Amino acid sequence: MQPSLLARAAAAGAFALAALLPAVTHAQAKTLRFVAHADVKILDPTFTTAYISRNFGYMVYDTLFAQDAQGKPQPQMVDKYTASKDGLAWTFTLRPGLKFSDGTAVTSTDAVASIERWASRDTFGGAMRSAGAQWSVVDDKTFKLVLKEPFGMVLDALAKPSGFPPVVLPARLAKLPTNAPISEVLGSGPFIFKRDEWLPGSKTVFVKNPHYVARSEPPSGLAGSKKPRFDRVEWLYLPDSNSAVAALKKGEVDFIEQVPADYITPLRSDANVKLMSAGTQQAQLVMNQLHPPFNNAKVRQAVLKAVDQAKFNAAMGYPLDMRMAYCGTYFICGSANETLAGAEPFRTPDIAKGRQMLAESGYKGEKVVLLVTSDVPYLNALSLMTLQTMRQIGLNVEGVTMDWSSIGARRAKKDAPEAGGWSAYATVANEFAINSPIVSTYLSAACGNTLPGWPCDKRLDELRTAWIRETVPAKRKQALDAFQARAFEVPPYLVLGQYTPAAAARKELKGAEKLWSGIPNVWVLDK
Repeated sequence: MQPSLLARAAAAGAFALAALLPAVTHAQAKTLRFVAHADVKILDPTFTTAYISRNFGYMVYDTLFAQDAQGKPQPQMVDKYTASKDGLAWTFTLRPGLKFSDGTAVTSTDAVASIERWASRDTFGGAMRSAGAQWSVVDDKTFKLVLKEPFGMVLDALAKPSGFPPVVLPARLAKLPTNAPISEVLGSGPFIFKRDEWLPGSKTVFVKNPHYVARSEPPSGLAGSKKPRFDRVEWLYLPDSNSAVAALKKGEVDFIEQVPADYITPLRSDANVKLMSAGTQQAQLVMNQLHPPFNNAKVRQAVLKAVDQAKFNAAMGYPLDMRMAYCGTYFICGSANETLAGAEPFRTPDIAKGRQMLAESGYKGEKVVLLVTSDVPYLNALSLMTLQTMRQIGLNVEGVTMDWSSIGARRAKKDAPEAGGWSAYATVANEFAINSPIVSTYLSAACGNTLPGWPCDKRLDELRTAWIRETVPAKRKQALDAFQARAFEVPPYLVLGQYTPAAAARKELKGAEKLWSGIPNVWVLDK
């Protein structure tokens, strides 16, 4: 008999067989085996914008509000709320019976401390602070928000799904310093993190939270009931694409969060597998704007002029029907905020022109340290294309290869590139994380932000504020155009392309069609 694929992977040293296959004590547990897109190293979704940490957060934490399948904010931990006519005073009441996974009650003190922690790091939260947001506790279940200026996106902010989602922590954890990730994991979400079974680089285990109090509404996106159908969820880290796909085909795993591009076409004809969209995504190049050469907007523009989105998308390997040849907006082509303002000078890629622009920028040959992702195929492809493009226009670039989780840790360093820091890295973002000037992680980053790359342009900050405050639709569109035009002048990051990745599930897995736009809300799954 042929040994299982997971057993062969264990024999090859990828991970221990005993760590991957359920122990005897778990034999009766209803288990979901889920191949995650990356390894989990940072367990604090309030510290990093890495999607794997965000996804981890949704397993163990809950939020005050959440977006439903239509992208509308809905109460989640909040039972009811009121707002004054002028929108400056809000009152929120928590649902009865909410508890953290250790059995202690969730109170308004926890909610306020968590919001304040989030607002100190998140750009949406920072915008609310600029509007004079003051949070206060009324009693154990009630808290208030008072604003000095109107802010028409309060619920959108509290339901923000990505970047830094405003998860609720115990107050004692929320009040810890924000310059390091929180190591303790204690939430009121649908699952409990099993630290005793955690094998970094192999497996992350969650079990059903007996203290979770579900909403009565059916699940929709990230809103509604999150009552799990599974007793146990195992996130498996399988960086070898062959092993991951073969394990899915043989039924050894139930779900692959992001199917390697080369396997999409073969899996489309597999009767035992269901393919589904994992949401529209934008490929991005983040640049460190604290240090030369990318502290110079003209150098960033020179690289942008050389970027050929069609080639970047082709390098990732997605089929033609899953990628665009070119998208000229920062806000997702096909979305309500699509605009071509400022894009025309960069529409046609030109290596020679990029080389000329680099020479005219005053570039002095400073070393560029590009972080190259080794374990996520599409990020590796984007990284190698970036390396090639930078060299073609004359940048002195060195590629430093490491796994994605290690990049997540290194990108927080503010050291100079030659002193152990970094200059640039490629990443991707979901549509709902980039489709407006305030939602987009990097476009919403006001000067003084804590984001890796640390973009800062005061004029862009002014234009963003003008867009937020404008309520007349026609004038708001003008404000949006002005904002994007400025973004092309001082690129906070570079758009490398737009595409639609795929997830894959075994045909017997129920509810896969309810998975939401790139965030694995696994509580909708059953088998």
